Amino acid sequence: MRASRLVTLLLLLQNRGRMTAQQLAEELEVSVRTVYRDVEALGAAGIPLYGDAGHAGGYRLVDGYRTRLTGLTADEAQAAFLAALPGTAADLGLGEALTTAQLKLRAALPAELREPADRIKERFLLDAPGWYGDADRTPHLVAVAGAVWARRAVVLRYRRWRAPEEIERRVEPYGLVLKAGRWYLVASGPSGIRTYRVDQIIELHRLEEEFGITDGFDLAAHWNSYLADFRARLHTGEALVRLTPRGARRIGVTPSGGGWTETWVPIESIDHAHGEFLRLGTDIEVMAPAELRDRIAETIRALATRYER
Repeated sequence: MRASRLVTLLLLLQNRGRMTAQQLAEELEVSVRTVYRDVEALGAAGIPLYGDAGHAGGYRLVDGYRTRLTGLTADEAQAAFLAALPGTAADLGLGEALTTAQLKLRAALPAELREPADRIKERFLLDAPGWYGDADRTPHLVAVAGAVWARRAVVLRYRRWRAPEEIERRVEPYGLVLKAGRWYLVASGPSGIRTYRVDQIIELHRLEEEFGITDGFDLAAHWNSYLADFRARLHTGEALVRLTPRGARRIGVTPSGGGWTETWVPIESIDHAHGEFLRLGTDIEVMAPAELRDRIAETIRALATRYER
């Protein structure tokens, strides 16, 4: 356990430069006293690092020192190649850079780790977009990514679902998220931090204004909070339904025995539930709310009349 922590400490200093004992303790989830002992152990092992005293001090490696990747385990080497997604990198204009980086990483690996790492490309492939419909066209993705990387504000013309359908806003792009094959821009604007679908950006103009990220902002934490809020707003109602065993399995409900299962299920809205439940055909009967039951019955009568011709 300690050996793994020492390697992590060393890589943190190598990749981030000077770090205080407190910062290292937070990253490693240990006490500051433990960091002091670990730093002493690295020094005793011949690692060229030193500490600066004072408010702006901290630990750092001697300039030019780089550790080799011989500390990687087979699982870590495979994970490193699995995390490199060629399609995603190409979308961001980094396809060639990723290929070069993979070659360099492979060359740095010990011989016994190269073969397991190579098997990742042979046996695993990520195809993020869904089956139905082509992947979203994102002609402005590279420009958005460039603005995110350079911390430059942009003016974008954006298409949205409510009126006015087209808006123009100056925003500060904080980060990009790839979710289920679709790119989202997290940006700060006049109304605070908002999320924009990149494929709905009609036009984008990058400004020369550099901006700073709001203190304490963390992209992953923000996205998780956004998803939780989205799910909470998504299903605001319930419907009482009867399901055949097949219908129950299709919507993720555990069937009760071999007959019909009666249960309450969350719904987004009457309109949305109307379309979703019709897809289940004869495997579902809606009991409540009455408005939803009546809407489905009306649709079924209209379909029966149409097909009787």
